[in-house]
Amino acid sequence: MDLITHFLVPYIILVAVKSKNKLAGGFGGISPDFDTIFVAWIGILAPQFFIFSHRGITHSFIFGLVTSTIFLYVISRKQVNGFISNLIRRDISVKFTKTTIAIAYFGVLIHLFLDYLTTLGIPLFFPFSVTRYAAGIYQSLDGLTIIIAAIVLIILYLKLDYKYKKAAMAIFMIILISFGGIRACEKFNVLENETPTLNGNYNQISVYPTTDMFEWNVVKINAQNSSYIVSEYNTWSDQESNVRTFNTPSIENGNYSSAQNAINIANNLPVVKQFKWNSYYTLVDAKYTGTKWDITYYDILKSYTGNNITVSVP
Repeated sequence: MDLITHFLVPYIILVAVKSKNKLAGGFGGISPDFDTIFVAWIGILAPQFFIFSHRGITHSFIFGLVTSTIFLYVISRKQVNGFISNLIRRDISVKFTKTTIAIAYFGVLIHLFLDYLTTLGIPLFFPFSVTRYAAGIYQSLDGLTIIIAAIVLIILYLKLDYKYKKAAMAIFMIILISFGGIRACEKFNVLENETPTLNGNYNQISVYPTTDMFEWNVVKINAQNSSYIVSEYNTWSDQESNVRTFNTPSIENGNYSSAQNAINIANNLPVVKQFKWNSYYTLVDAKYTGTKWDITYYDILKSYTGNNITVSVP
């Protein structure tokens, strides 16, 4: 989800319960995404620390608390708070207390829930596990939601009658919940229609969102995880299109045993582990050039971190 929505949802919930610390909740809601500034560079410079990336370490239950507490402490300092308040010409002062720390963490929990609804997911239980959890209802960013959220934020910023602000917040939440409900229903419909098409060769199916809530990517996988059928399914027309088949590993030149040994070596490289962690499905092309193996890893679905990498193994 986008930064504005991450701020608005906990803020609006706290407005609804008449909390005096709604800004603390909003700030907590956006704090995990500051990993793009303060954390992600570590994973870029050192791929073995791939957990230090966007939607990485800060998007877990434990380190989400650490992140929101540090963020709240910094933004509650008079120098920082005063500078931002003067810059935007609005009072955004917050206190650093046990209560506001808890409310900021509430914002983090809302953030984690919203990101859980998106693709690829988040490592909720890090440091105990780096497994990502995702409901796959939204893409990581939804353009229409961003536009609506931005409009609501502008309304909250302007000096309007409070009744208009309340109406804007209520409408935003209704739209957000409605979009999520529609997407969940559409995903269920795709699964319901496509699951009966599985056969003896392909016995697993997954469905992923696109920018269009009525257009979904369908992936069917065989038992050996060596063959994939990827297609697009439109729930308006109940039709499947753009069907493609992928097999892995694909080996060019050389023999299978030598290729598999090279792939096993490549799989242990930090940059490959990082790529796999950021991908939906990682497939492999291996090409022998006479002196080395060029191992290309690619994702059959587009991820926000890129679609392929190539490493060489002697």
